[in-house]
Amino acid sequence: MFANEVSTMNAALLADRGVVKIAGDAARDFLQGLFTADVKKLTPGAACFAALLTPQGKVIADFMVVEAPAKDGGGFFLDVARGRASALVERLNVYKLRAKVIIEDLSEILGVLAGWGGNGSTALGLSYPDPRLPELGIRIMLPPHLAEKAAAEMTATLADASAYDTHRIALGIPSGGVDFQYGDAFPHETDMDQLGGIDFAKGCYVGQEVVSRMEHRGTARTRAVPVRCDGDPPPAGTAILAGERQVGTIGSSARGMGIALLRLDRTTEALERGETLTCGGIAIHVLKPDWARFAVPGDVKAPE
Repeated sequence: MFANEVSTMNAALLADRGVVKIAGDAARDFLQGLFTADVKKLTPGAACFAALLTPQGKVIADFMVVEAPAKDGGGFFLDVARGRASALVERLNVYKLRAKVIIEDLSEILGVLAGWGGNGSTALGLSYPDPRLPELGIRIMLPPHLAEKAAAEMTATLADASAYDTHRIALGIPSGGVDFQYGDAFPHETDMDQLGGIDFAKGCYVGQEVVSRMEHRGTARTRAVPVRCDGDPPPAGTAILAGERQVGTIGSSARGMGIALLRLDRTTEALERGETLTCGGIAIHVLKPDWARFAVPGDVKAPE
């Protein structure tokens, strides 16, 4: 991968993450009919990456789903962007009908702690490996005031959330709300198909027909990809240009790296014409992360 090597474990409380709980006898079947991942395969201690889509196949919210052990009361907990938690609860309640489930937004009492760069663990909270990529480490749902104690148990340095973002960006992992907009992006465009967020073998779920069609036809022309900037990265939302033609936008960035939402076909054509990609007046270079199975314009692998 192309993240900087970390000699000791780091941990960070992610203030932009919230927690939604779904419990009840029918909870597993309820979620199975809605989410892009196969919730029936989920077991306590593990997690899956998934999304709830519109009928048109756009991402309403993406999240990690973890099942609590029966001894701890059971139920399914969603590690979700905090700004999407209430909208997610509202949409799930629309689908609830007479299903015997209880849906709660617990973001006011539970937070998400990320730990990466080591093998530490803690008995506090609900722990699970990040299902998207091993290098992203582990996550722990817990009351925020316990973050420092949990970090100490993991023998981890408690860092600012920006340190986690730097790590995520270096790995080329997009984040909703900044690298793509909820309600306006297909799962393939956010790389969910590359990061284990879509089970193409499971039964029906909301938006499945659109997602399956994109997969079988290979029609994902827009993708979130990592880029290297020849200078300080411009603010999120700045247009990426090939000549005078826009081919994408920059999202989150740190230490000269960024995540860009690019039209791959237009970018490839521009590079073949010998044009330079620019963003905010500085040159940028598209990179291919190790986990990507799709062709990247220029197909340049990031340095180790």
